[in-house]
Amino acid sequence: MISPLAYINPEAAIGENCEIGPFCYIDKGVVIGDNNTLMNSVTMLYGARIGDGNIFFPGAVIGAIPQDLKFKGEDTTAEIGNNNKIRENVTINRGTAAKGRTIVGNDNLLMEGAHVAHDAFVGNGVIIGNSTKLAGEIVIDDNAILSAGVLMHQFCRVGSYAMVGGGTRFSQNVLPYSLVARDPAAFCGLNTIGLRRRGFDRDLINNIHLAYQTILQGTGKLNDLLNRVEQEIPMSPEIEYILDFIRNSERGFIR
Repeated sequence: MISPLAYINPEAAIGENCEIGPFCYIDKGVVIGDNNTLMNSVTMLYGARIGDGNIFFPGAVIGAIPQDLKFKGEDTTAEIGNNNKIRENVTINRGTAAKGRTIVGNDNLLMEGAHVAHDAFVGNGVIIGNSTKLAGEIVIDDNAILSAGVLMHQFCRVGSYAMVGGGTRFSQNVLPYSLVARDPAAFCGLNTIGLRRRGFDRDLINNIHLAYQTILQGTGKLNDLLNRVEQEIPMSPEIEYILDFIRNSERGFIR
């Protein structure tokens, strides 16, 4: 299941039941788990660490050195979990001294031409659209969706179950469960359809809506508005997550 036209460095480690197509290049020190498929012309460079059950489409490049002038050749990694689909020409760079590794979790879909820069963290169940570019040291929480052509500024965070519309560029955090779009980027309400599809019941969706109504439309200091949410809205893991997300948003968040 390994094409004779593929190059595999003797110092690479390849798991069981992997399919490696023609013109793939696997560098020294690369570690690939079980049941992975590398279609033709996939490049795995030093520092790539691949889990199980992933599919890499032609032209994907994993583990290239960061596009960061501060990078001085430190020993870092690009780590990909299990059951991801990495489409054509996706690039995932390895980390720098800042965090040491770039991480893509499990069950994600990275569409054609997406770029994941150094020290980024992408959680589980995330969808990254065609030609979307993620800058260094960003965080994307589980089950978020970034549509095509999105530009995400360095150090930003996207909350779980949020959806960012195509062509949006943003330099502040995207609140969990929200829809963000327009130019400049703006909060456009809840990702209601996405939440219903994911099994969120009506009462929980209403409570999330009330929390954001209090925070975004209320008057007074932000801390006072957050305290009001704690006092007036039934507490749940989702509401606690929203409050924690906002309190830790050093870059601010999109309103």
